[in-house]
Amino acid sequence: MALEVMARAERPIPLQAAFRVEPGEVLALVGHSGSGKTTLLRTIAGLWRPEAARVAVAGEVWLDTAARVDLPPHRRRAGIVFQSYALFPHMTVAQNVMAAMDRPDRAEAARLLDLVHLHGLADRRPAQLSGGQQQRVAVARALARRPRALLLDEPFSAVDRATRERLHAEILALRAHLAMPVVLVTHDMTEAQLLADRMAVIERGRVVGEGTTAQVMGDPEALRAMGIREVAALLPAVVAEHGADGLARLEAAAGPLFLPGVEAAPGTRVRVRIMAHEVILSRARPEGLSAQNILPGTVAAIVAGRGPAVTVHVRVGADEILARITRRAAEQMALRPGESVHAILKSMSVARDHVARAPGPARPAG
Repeated sequence: MALEVMARAERPIPLQAAFRVEPGEVLALVGHSGSGKTTLLRTIAGLWRPEAARVAVAGEVWLDTAARVDLPPHRRRAGIVFQSYALFPHMTVAQNVMAAMDRPDRAEAARLLDLVHLHGLADRRPAQLSGGQQQRVAVARALARRPRALLLDEPFSAVDRATRERLHAEILALRAHLAMPVVLVTHDMTEAQLLADRMAVIERGRVVGEGTTAQVMGDPEALRAMGIREVAALLPAVVAEHGADGLARLEAAAGPLFLPGVEAAPGTRVRVRIMAHEVILSRARPEGLSAQNILPGTVAAIVAGRGPAVTVHVRVGADEILARITRRAAEQMALRPGESVHAILKSMSVARDHVARAPGPARPAG
């Protein structure tokens, strides 16, 4: 059930892009306003037709301009969550969900509302809901179509930060129930890092960087397109305990981390945003240092940009972090893919905002 997309156009913007999304995978289309990411989403949904394009899911062709195939939106099994949610104000929550079904089924609507944590709100109208609740209704309605692909068009931009963080966790938890390709449009790199398996950075209608979140965050061309100077990676961990010194001990797959400003309770799964310039690499374990925030790893890749710095991808346990160091330092350490290194994290530089909750039960470390 993979989703395959190819699109080329001159208007309304130049467009030359192609990508593939596997079942159960989330691909984030990331780019500035006007970059073409929403145009690509509209192409998939059948809301816009480029000059040349092909869209197919699991071999079913939705659009092929060369073969003159162009299924209308209602015949494409795409579930869409718009930025504005686009709920019917005169309908109840349950009626909004059933409106997307081929045959309205209240029991199925109730199941979907339970899935997005809206139990007991079926008879309310959109105006009686918070922004976060309206977003959940929009997700339930998108799933009510039994879609072959789920399309999310900046779905969190209309809510406040606290609500957005809760919705992020709920979308991550919902993924366990989804076996379809998911395309997320966002301009927020941090959001893409948190929610997506892979990213495609869009600039002027072209894909200028594509890969896993770690690969894209280590790609100088992709970062340049987004105007990002701060390279970072997300490291999953579990809060173990809070110490009297104000540091929390977190267990990551590669070892323990001791960080300040962590408010989550013990047992909570979190993701720690590690800034690449705050990571020091050493071939040998530094003498005289404790085990705190020293993670043994293996060099996975070295990406060089135009300047004097390189980004080193370091595999630590089952995860990957990034280190931004000078070319000279990389040469002096003779870093090569496959070589062992120690990643030293500056714990006191990790701000409170760099630790985000992740959904689900605690993951055992190791």
